[in-house]
Parts: sequence; structure tokens; C-alpha cells
Amino acid sequence: MTSTEQPIRIGIIGAGGIVKTRHMPGLRAIPGVQITQVTNRSVASAEAFCREFAPEAKAVARWEELASSDEVDVVWIGTHPYMHAEMTCYALQHGKHVFTQARMAASVPGANQMWEASIRYPELVTAICPAPHGMKGGELVKRLLAEGAIGTPHQLLLHSFNDAWLDPQAPAHWRQLSDLSGIQILTLGIYTEVLQHWLGHIVEVEARGNVVIPERAGVEVDIPDFVNVMAKFRSGIEATMLFSGVAAHAPTDKLWIFGSEGTLSYDFNTDDLQLGKRGGKLESVEIPTEMQRSWTVERDFIAAVRNPSAPRPRPDFGEGMNYMRVVHAVWEAMESQAAVKVR
Repeated sequence: MTSTEQPIRIGIIGAGGIVKTRHMPGLRAIPGVQITQVTNRSVASAEAFCREFAPEAKAVARWEELASSDEVDVVWIGTHPYMHAEMTCYALQHGKHVFTQARMAASVPGANQMWEASIRYPELVTAICPAPHGMKGGELVKRLLAEGAIGTPHQLLLHSFNDAWLDPQAPAHWRQLSDLSGIQILTLGIYTEVLQHWLGHIVEVEARGNVVIPERAGVEVDIPDFVNVMAKFRSGIEATMLFSGVAAHAPTDKLWIFGSEGTLSYDFNTDDLQLGKRGGKLESVEIPTEMQRSWTVERDFIAAVRNPSAPRPRPDFGEGMNYMRVVHAVWEAMESQAAVKVR
């Protein structure tokens, strides 16, 4: 183990599917990373996780105990959004670096608390799990737009449809319940994060949405099953963004950006990037290997913890605030049925 690979002790709060399938393989691949403590919905489930994924760790009953433990350097939060703000602020106050699962928080005030706490403790590394959508070709998309490959962009269309919530007999998913998910709606926050990274800030929205199946097994659903959003970017680009969890035979998640000299499209399921000049055909563009960004989330976070001069992982809490404000504005626009400025 080199001097830059000093042991990093991680405490996991919320050991669900995303932690098991995505984060644990990444963490296990980093020399010197140790999982020391785990807390979950119950001690029994935390113990089961430890047996399967981290036999060196111990299960603890209370997340506060983990987040203040002398045996933990990094608090890795995998819980639902409604717990992120309280856990993050508590962990930072106790000197822990914090990685939190997306979406950032249940509300803008909660996200703001996290952001302000990260500013108060600049020596501690904080980050939100990034959206993997468009990760492979995003840098090429930005370069093509900057080079004027489609002239001046003026309009975009995004659709993100699936039928995951179409069965009325299926139990309510936690993402459909505001008590757990807060203001998050479908993949709205994910694609807002991606598009603002590529195209700049959204400054105004209009929106209509609806709950198609209002009750599931006696549980009231209060997050829309679909939402249609009209958005304006600071650059002047006008966007139509359509999201649905009740669309049978839905097309793939896809983006089109229309400009004065052509069109750029991106298929988020296949990472197929296509470019067409005015009067010509859309044709696939190969993404150069050196521009392809792969999943290095865990490695990047640990590198920043070990080395204060290393790049800070992204998205940071400031970038999280940017998409949280847009999601909040969408709710305001649905309620008022009028255009709402993003504040």
C-alpha cells in the first residue's frame, strides 16, 4: 500500500440495491478501503448485508452511532431522499466525509442545509451520486455543441417513458410517495442534472402532470405518474421534456437538440449519438475512446478523501442545488398552471 493509499474506513447507512450492485464492487476494487460499520432498516438486515458483502464490518442499530463513530472516516448514504439532509449535516458536524445517493434531498430547504453545511466544512469531501445517463458520450456532446456542429441550438425534445407503474395492482413504489421521495418525480431530476451539465441552467418552467392510479393497496399515491415540462434555458434554448411511468410500449429514453444548421440526438439506453446537417441525414458518430467517461464514482471520491489536492468529485452539492431548484419549480408550475421562474 502506497502513501496515497492510507486506509479509508467507510460506514454505510442504507444498504439497498444500488449500494449492493453498484457501489460495493467499486469500493471493493480500491486498495485500502474498509467497510467498518453498516446500518439498515433493521439490525437483522444490516447483519445480512455484512455476511454477504462486508464480513469485516459490524452492524449497528442507529445511524447516529455510525455517523459519529471514531471507526468511520466516510459516511456513505444509500437511504431514500427524505433522510439525506439530516444524515449529511450530522455526519459533517462529526468530521466525516459524505457521499450521498441521488437524488440530493426531499426538498429545496433540505438540499440547502446540505449545501451550507458543506461550505462550513470545506476540508471534508462531499458529493452526490451522479446520473449514469449520457456519461459515455456527454463530453463529445458538449464539444460538438461548442464547435457549432448544429449551428445555434434553439430547441430540444426529451422523452423518458416506461411502464413500471402501469399495473394498478402493483404496490406503491417508494418513488411514488412524497414522504420518502420528497419532490422528486420520475427521472425529472436525473435528466435535469444531465441537461444542465451539457447546456447550462434552466431558468423558467411550465408543467402539467397527473396521478393516473391514485391508490395502490390502500396507499395514496401523491407523486405524478407522468409530467410534461416546458423549460427555457438561460442560453435561450426552449425545451419540451416528457416523463412517464405509465407508458406501455414506450420508446427509448432519447434527446434531440435542434439547431440552425442541423440536429444532434442521443439515445440514453444505447449511447448512440447521431448528428445530421441541415438537408442531410442523421448519422451515428463514434465516441472517441479518450472522451468516453466511465463509472469511476467510488474511485474518484476516495481519491479526493486521500488527497486534498485531487479533483473534487461531481456533482457537488452546489450542482445538486441547481437541479433541486428546477424540480421545485416544476411542482410550483403544476400547482399554479403558469410559468415559474427557477429561483
